[in-house]
Amino acid sequence: MAVEFEPMKGRYFTLNIAGDDCRIYMEESGTGIPLLCLHTAGSDARQFRHILSDPDVTSRFRVIAFDLPWHGKSNPPKGFRDSDYKLTVDGYKRIISDVCFALDLQSPVVMGCSMGGRIVCHLALENPAYFRAMIALEGADKLEPYYNLEWLHRPDVHGGEIQAAFVSSQVAPTSPDEYRWETLWHYMQGGPGVFKGDLHFYWLDGDFDERSPQIDTKACPVYLMSGEYDCSCTPERTLETASRIKGSKATVMTGIGHFPMSENPALFKTYLMPVLLEIANNAA
Repeated sequence: MAVEFEPMKGRYFTLNIAGDDCRIYMEESGTGIPLLCLHTAGSDARQFRHILSDPDVTSRFRVIAFDLPWHGKSNPPKGFRDSDYKLTVDGYKRIISDVCFALDLQSPVVMGCSMGGRIVCHLALENPAYFRAMIALEGADKLEPYYNLEWLHRPDVHGGEIQAAFVSSQVAPTSPDEYRWETLWHYMQGGPGVFKGDLHFYWLDGDFDERSPQIDTKACPVYLMSGEYDCSCTPERTLETASRIKGSKATVMTGIGHFPMSENPALFKTYLMPVLLEIANNAA
């Protein structure tokens, strides 16, 4: 029986980030408008496999998803054992910009989820002329911690299992069981201390509610999409963010939690496609 391969292709490249050479893993599929996808805290780009293999998307978009350094198949920098990983606003922006320039992406759309959904609005604020549009999944301009981060990196606790336990409440109860557990499996495989380091940005360093009204959505359209079952970046926080970003378009997705692209890909597609088609038609 012939093997049926999925359409995405995986590759590695080396990127110098803040003086350190980092080996980055990426997958891409399709042609057309660049669509750069940013994974959630503590996980990796496998979350976007359904979008990468969907011909309705890849017929008009070149979908690219990469693992941040320390995540998935990307390596941490040399000497990582001598430092604690901690993601910051400036560091995160620099990585994304460096990836865009290294891949020579022209007017890309950036779609990020969770911490990726937060950083896209920072990018829209600071460089609207370069980016075509931003899609913030489960991203808000103001968040607050609601559990103790110290549990995420302790020698007496299995980090992957506690990470999956913490985020399991953010998956919608109606999401298919297969994809619920696939999403949680990604978290079970995270590197030691990586989820905790990501949450430094997500909860402590990423707030920009005082500056979000400055985003020019005429230069860079912003789409905010939130799952109704998300107890981390709640729909209320997303709608509050939308009220501060004049011209942004907000959608609350019924039946979806914090991980729309991986926990219920078929349902998420019904919300995503109108946004992608609007972006594509505006580019025509």
